[in-house]
Amino acid sequence: MNILMLGDIYAKPGRDAIAKNLKQIIKENHIDFVIANGENISHGKGIKYEHYKFLKDMSIDVVTSGNHIFKQSTTLEFIDDVNDLLKPANMSSYTPGPGFVIVEKNNKKICVLNLLGQTFMEPCNNPYEIMDAFLEFALDYDILMVDFHAEASAEKIAFALYYDGIITGFAGTHTHVQTADERILPKGTGFITDLGMTGVINSVIGANPKEVIFKERTQLPARFKPAEGATQLCGSIFEINELTNKVSMIKRIFLK
Repeated sequence: MNILMLGDIYAKPGRDAIAKNLKQIIKENHIDFVIANGENISHGKGIKYEHYKFLKDMSIDVVTSGNHIFKQSTTLEFIDDVNDLLKPANMSSYTPGPGFVIVEKNNKKICVLNLLGQTFMEPCNNPYEIMDAFLEFALDYDILMVDFHAEASAEKIAFALYYDGIITGFAGTHTHVQTADERILPKGTGFITDLGMTGVINSVIGANPKEVIFKERTQLPARFKPAEGATQLCGSIFEINELTNKVSMIKRIFLK
């Protein structure tokens, strides 16, 4: 089984890159299951229903998110009505939406779990405590894929190593910069620190550079706008052995 995980999709340029490239990627790489982070898909922050629907129309099986999941207030109106748009499971229990989902496809039960990191991030519950509680449920699945939405590379690596052999495939998101450290950890977990961003190449992680540079130089507030121009599409393919349900290969995807 081949599972494709896509990094943060940023605004309309990111959506256009998905519309242009995804179906061909699925065909050429014999992809069976697609997970995509959609927390920045609506004008760079949050996800509206129309853009959630767009991702589903693009054959994406599960949509993960991060700290910006509720930046569009309308998300609160529909997230409980769908089971395949995830909020991070260690967000406040007062927030709506599921933190994980189990989907059966090609005779495999695939569990997708979404978590937030704590370092340099907004307050959230301890991801280790939430992960341990999740594992105590002893849920019935064959494959466990984790989107760990975090700022610090060290936090992502430490978490993946602690649950090495328990998680099937671990992908970091949030930094919008694809890392070149994809590998299989000692006990079998497929790992990459960050999937990268699908959006405009010559941007500041998706945003128009002008406003970001102004804020950085002057320390004055600025309203960020999505950048325009040539795009990239970032993600990774996890090839999973049908007999062992372990990752046999992980391959980065980077298209311009």
